Amino acid sequence: MSKTVIQVKNLGKKYVIDHLSGGVYNYQSLRETIASQAKSLTTRLFQPNQKNLVSRTHEEFWAINNVSFEINQGECIGVIGRNGAGKSTLLKLLSRITEPTKGQIAIKGRVASLLEVGTGFHPELSGRENIYLNGAILGMTKQEIKKKFDEIVAFAEIEKFLDTPVKRYSSGMYVRLAFAVAAHLEPEILIVDEVLAVGDSSFQKKCLGKMGDVANKEGRTVLFVSHSMQAIAQLTQRCLLLSRGNIQFDGQTNKAIHLYIAGQAVEGEQPAYYQAPLDKTGNYIAWAKVLTSDPQGTHCWGQPITFEFALQVSDPQDCLSFSFQILNELEYPICIFWLFDSQLPYHSESGLFIVRCQVPKFRLYMGSYSLRTWFSERRSPNILLESLTNICRFEVIMHGTERPNYEWQADECTYLEEAVWETSKKS
Repeated sequence: MSKTVIQVKNLGKKYVIDHLSGGVYNYQSLRETIASQAKSLTTRLFQPNQKNLVSRTHEEFWAINNVSFEINQGECIGVIGRNGAGKSTLLKLLSRITEPTKGQIAIKGRVASLLEVGTGFHPELSGRENIYLNGAILGMTKQEIKKKFDEIVAFAEIEKFLDTPVKRYSSGMYVRLAFAVAAHLEPEILIVDEVLAVGDSSFQKKCLGKMGDVANKEGRTVLFVSHSMQAIAQLTQRCLLLSRGNIQFDGQTNKAIHLYIAGQAVEGEQPAYYQAPLDKTGNYIAWAKVLTSDPQGTHCWGQPITFEFALQVSDPQDCLSFSFQILNELEYPICIFWLFDSQLPYHSESGLFIVRCQVPKFRLYMGSYSLRTWFSERRSPNILLESLTNICRFEVIMHGTERPNYEWQADECTYLEEAVWETSKKS
């Protein structure tokens, strides 16, 4: 039977925002503030009937409101949502960095948090001293910390700077040590925010591997916030999707990611279409569209598909180059298409040019896709004129591709190739 280690009931965090009306608010220095207060006092003493033209109003803002969920021991939970959805506020409440306005939080076990660069360590102390300080805060004895010390240093890769005050560390070094301490000093619950984005890609992979081990092999609980859907999908099986301070979805990670990405599209946006801003100038992509089998941006597997782009060329160059990638819903590139032709008209003429890329039988497996484009000058050095990402979202479905007694499963492959099977009996 699973043991509940985090229980949240009707959690809410309210902030009060001040607004000034009837005047212009400027940030002031200490000297200006003192002078302003003295002037205000003089005015009230000698001109008591003069009205203050600046009034102050208050607005209540709920960063988190009526949030409830339970997390069991050993679960690795992803927390996703757009900027301002309440992710960081939720983690700060769970880490006891800030107090809730309402609701209850029940946590069983020690919590180690890695929320933002600059918190958790004393800047004047060395890396070595901060390891022992953090271990003591988590309730560990000096002997227990010493036992884990070498593993922490090896994981963080900061041996040369171990006795240097951490205020002299780069942000990457700081995060490496902070994560190593949080992951190795055996807290029952590990909370990690987007702070890992500061590190290099190889260290991020190492951190994801360690968090997986912490949850799967060591039976500890992990809460992980990230804007990288690839990392969330790799590490977690359950996800909380936050929207405007509320839980929009709590369930399987692949479903949460799909809902999150679907919500990224702008309301009223034409499916599988991109339009450049009207004030664009120079050489750029005027518009792009995906001609799917269904006009609403849905494409049936195996049907022909066309990708169409309008290139506005004001400055013809013989080295102009265009290419595009197809990205999956985790923004991972699946395939790429290049346009190579020395006789293209926009190498020598200006104007609006339509380029089409036709795929006779589109075999990418069902799922959500988008495009990433590059428009550049291929010379030494190469000059990138424009790159667009996550444009022209479209969906591939398996309608009409039936198999007897088989239900299509999401994420079971990247593309589905046709093949001819033969079976024979060897005599």
